[in-house]
Amino acid sequence: MNIQKWVDIRHHLHQYPETGFDEQHTAALIAKLLTELGLEVETGVGKTGVVGVLRGRYQGSRMIGLRADIDALPMNDEGKRQWRSSHMGIAHACGHDGHTTMLLAAAEHLAQHPNFEGSVCFIFQPAEEGLAGAKAMIDDGLFRRYPCDAVYAIHNWPELELGELRTRIGPIMAAADRFDITLGGGGGHAAQPHLSADTLLATSELVVSLNSLVSRKLNPHESALLTVTQIHGGSSHNMIPSEASITGTIRTFTSEARDILEQQVRLKTEHICAAYGLQAKIRYNRYYPATCNSEREVILALKAAQQAGLSAKEAEHPALTSEDFSFMLQEKPGAYVWLGSGPSCPLHHPSYDFNDEVIPYGLHWFCEIVQLELGKI
Repeated sequence: MNIQKWVDIRHHLHQYPETGFDEQHTAALIAKLLTELGLEVETGVGKTGVVGVLRGRYQGSRMIGLRADIDALPMNDEGKRQWRSSHMGIAHACGHDGHTTMLLAAAEHLAQHPNFEGSVCFIFQPAEEGLAGAKAMIDDGLFRRYPCDAVYAIHNWPELELGELRTRIGPIMAAADRFDITLGGGGGHAAQPHLSADTLLATSELVVSLNSLVSRKLNPHESALLTVTQIHGGSSHNMIPSEASITGTIRTFTSEARDILEQQVRLKTEHICAAYGLQAKIRYNRYYPATCNSEREVILALKAAQQAGLSAKEAEHPALTSEDFSFMLQEKPGAYVWLGSGPSCPLHHPSYDFNDEVIPYGLHWFCEIVQLELGKI
């Protein structure tokens, strides 16, 4: 296989990134390449998703789904490479260009060597970065039209060295929630705080109080995270604002922890508002569930990695980052794996660029998955 061809395609995708549900050029290129390989292709699944189906040389009812995310992030590309983003404010800073390329390369190899029984469903998913593109594809009938028996996905992982692969049974990525809280009903002259309710003081107390919830309301053996990421309020040095707001995220691995923390966020806010004579508006969004792998597919994923020449081990612990492949794993058994891409800038760094040396490893892993799942005996 001509790996340089796929490196060039990866560079093209990196240079012309598109954000969630706007991946028109990306989807068109994917559909064109899959059609040229002779796959059955459907576009517009979940708005901008693309699905390609490859039938094996031998008839069989089993279908395996292989997924890659195709969207970029709304941020500037500060890389120095010739193929840096040409779209201001949009960058492939998470490696989805690499994920897409590896799956396309696997499609080419398997189309040339369809020595398996059944079908492979290549799922190119839009809008992973916070917009739940996986759910959009499922709601659009992805698994009704393509009844996959199991699904698999890769994410490059800069913390791991090139040639390493890690995954684990059960949760591998956290559930992700967002809270937006606005405290209102106060405001007045900064020199007369006794005549008004101090929204900023109450908001500051709320930030400190929320940061104690994980350590004081959850079992110490439970892994979770709460981070306040924004605080807004005020427009003058001599005025207490009428309202102030905070935004943050909560990451958990169990539904019990998720329920407890949401309840406690609401209670803390209500109590502080009552103490200060304020009112609160709370928006709480549980946008991604935890990504939970199934046992059989994890064992198979590790075996496939070994056969692909990777150093494969079970991950010691899950990550507190989130992933909307979780929606697919709620519908189907499967495995999500981390593929070493170091040395590299961290994911979501403005100078991040996917390590092209990862491409052969991901390509071979996808192909080994197909052989283990569907290989003709």
